[in-house]
Order: sequence, then C-alpha cells, then structure tokens
Amino acid sequence: MDKLFAGLLILLFAGLIACDNAPQSTEETEDETAEEMDASSAQFGGLALYTLRDTLGKDPKAVLREVAEVGYKYIEAAGYSDGKFYGMAPAEFKSFLDEIGITPLSSHHGDVTLDNADAMIAAVKEAGFKYFVIPVPPMGHFKFDPETRSLSMSEDLEEVMGIINTIAEKCTAAGLECLYHNHNFEFEENAKGIVPIDYFIENSDPEHLNFQMDLYWVTKAGADPIAYFNKAPGRFKSWHVKDMDAEGRFAPVGTGSIDFGKILAQKDKAGMEYYFVEQDMTFNETPMEAIEISHEALKEIGFK
Repeated sequence: MDKLFAGLLILLFAGLIACDNAPQSTEETEDETAEEMDASSAQFGGLALYTLRDTLGKDPKAVLREVAEVGYKYIEAAGYSDGKFYGMAPAEFKSFLDEIGITPLSSHHGDVTLDNADAMIAAVKEAGFKYFVIPVPPMGHFKFDPETRSLSMSEDLEEVMGIINTIAEKCTAAGLECLYHNHNFEFEENAKGIVPIDYFIENSDPEHLNFQMDLYWVTKAGADPIAYFNKAPGRFKSWHVKDMDAEGRFAPVGTGSIDFGKILAQKDKAGMEYYFVEQDMTFNETPMEAIEISHEALKEIGFK
C-alpha cells in the first residue's frame, strides 16, 4: 500500500510540474507582449521643467509625478539653487526621479560663472544628468528689457566665448556634455555685422561644446534650422520643441505654424540625441494642459 501511495504521489507531482511548465497559448503570449509594448511606448520624450516653474516652486514632487503620468520619460531641470534641485539635494532628486520613472538628462544654469561653475557641475553630475546647459550668455552678457520684453546680448563675443569655452572644458573634465541654448538674438546680425551663433560655432571645439537648438527662437529670428544642421552637422545635440501661433507667440506643439516633421527628418544631420517640449508662457490653457497637448502631438509628428 505504501509503495502504491508513493507511486501515486510521484505521478501527481510530475503532472503538476508539467502543468506549471506547459507553454502559454499563442493568444495569451501575444496579449502580454502587446501590453508590455503599450506600457513601454506610453512614456516617451522630454520636458523642459521651465514650463512648469510656477507650480514646481510650490510642490515639486506632486508636479513631477504629474509629468510622469502625462507620459514624459526624461526631464530638463531649470530649478537649481543653493546646491539643490527644486529644494532637493542632488542625490535625493535623482532618487525621487528614479522612483517615479523619470530620467534626469539636462540641466539649465543661467547664473553660472567662472567662480561657481565647479560646484554647479559637481551637483549636476551627482544628480545623474548628462548635459550641462548654458541657457543665456553668462556673467552679465545677457540683457532683458522689461518694457519691450526684448532679449539681447553684449557685442563682446570674444569675451563671452572665452567664458563659455572655459565652462565647457570643466564639464568635459567632469564627464558631462556642455551645450549652449539659443534665443532669437544669437541668430540675428548684431551692430558689428556678426551673427553670434556663427561666431560660437566657429570659435568652439565640438569635443567640449555643442548646442541645444530652440526651434521656436530660431524660427522667430527668421533663420532656418535645417540650414544650420548643414552648416554644423552633428552639433545640435538636443532641441527645444515648441510651436508658434498666428501672433508669433508660444504655443503647444502641433497647434502652430512650425513644420516639425520637416525638421525632424533631418535629426541625424543635426546630431539630435534628445528633445524637450518647452513653452515659456501659455495663453489659452494652463502649463500642465499645454504639455499634455504637446505630448499627444509628438506622436503624430513622429517624435519617439
């Protein structure tokens, strides 16, 4: 009896193992694969957090969770102060982004100087970013007229370039990539007959400095992004993607006049590795609504 019972147990156990190891039906496997693909494709693209600067100043963690829920995969910071990103120490900021499934890729530092660059670069590195971005001419060379709301820069391009190149070399030494971000004035001829962006391209080393092209501001200046991709191939490593409405104002991607599809077709020539949706101001929707509209439009245009 004992031998019979033991034999039955062995057969039963073998049957259970066979059931556990039985292959899933093709239909079940396809369903699971489709779900995995949907989950991975739902989150894509980058967001420049400057767009949400007002609400980020109040409750950064809640806002960043919303950004993840909208579907953005990586971010560009514009909220570094006193050694912290949005009130969080670099390691804490990185840990929180890991927790919500967002990658820190790029960080803007408009107040960088030759004196504070080392500390800023160290913080950017610790937080896990890839790019250190200089968003305006540094150290007093950027000008903003509050009455006309116009932007400009000093004409001492040699001094500006010297500062930027020095900071860029520091970034390289730290294992970061340095980019310069444009507005409209870099693409417009100054009083000396020089187009600043041309000077920057010609007087910088791509081993240390490359560029973040803001497609709105290039268009605002009346310049052609693709012409610059051809002029300096491979040097426009990231883009700011925002549209222009009929009045020339900022608009959500896909609602304005910029032909992003045509520009995107030249991304390899540009050297574009990442892009970030940005909208400096909103007019017909909240900033959060604007980034949702833009994220949906990215898919239709072909951004991934």
